[in-house]
This record gives sequence, structure tokens and C-alpha cells, in this order.
Amino acid sequence: MTPTEIKHLLSPAMTVDITTTGRQSRQPRRIEIWMFEIGGRYVITGTPGPRDWYANLLAEPALTVHLDQGVELAAVASPVRDVNFRRSVFTAPHTSWYLTQTALDDLIATSPMVELSFPSLRGV
Repeated sequence: MTPTEIKHLLSPAMTVDITTTGRQSRQPRRIEIWMFEIGGRYVITGTPGPRDWYANLLAEPALTVHLDQGVELAAVASPVRDVNFRRSVFTAPHTSWYLTQTALDDLIATSPMVELSFPSLRGV
């Protein structure tokens, strides 16, 4: 599969599996989670509160994203701290579910959020 074909698989992805490294156990931890594309950037977030996936990514930012057709992509997670971008994530039409759970200001201030980069897809 070419990088362009893989990027095409990424675009509609919402529910994906990710494998992180356990921050204490150092063992692989695989979960199903939502991933969003916002302005060409790939983001994983959640409602406010502690999340193991987030703590794992803060301790070890390398992860694997599992897509359809058995595609696995190496990725690197970076915490999103920019308030304006965080607001754009939670006000995007395809993330509106979060606004039914928690007030926008709380989401912006306290939700776990990382941006994913895919080294193998740079320049595609």
C-alpha cells in the first residue's frame, strides 16, 4: 500500500485502535478510540478526567495506530496545549458529541488531547 493510499484510509477514520506503551508496566496496551482530522491535523481527545491512554502517551509518545485493512502506522503523540486549536477541535461539527457531555470551557481547559504525527507519511 502506498503512502497516498494510507493517507486516504486515515481521512475518514474516526474509530481506530491504538497501541501505547504502559507507563508503569512497559507492556503494550491496545484500545479502541476516536481519532479526528481537524484542519489536516490528527487528534485524539476525550472528556475531562484521567485517562490511561493519555498518561501512557505523556510517558512514551510513540504509538501504533491500527486502521482498516490491517494497516498499522507508527505515530508520535504531542500534547495539545494551544487553547485556540483545542477550541477548534471541540467546536468542529464531527466532534459535537463532546459538547453534550461537558461545557466547552471545561473541555478546552481540562480534556486530555494529543496531536498525532505520522513520520512515514511526511511529504504526502
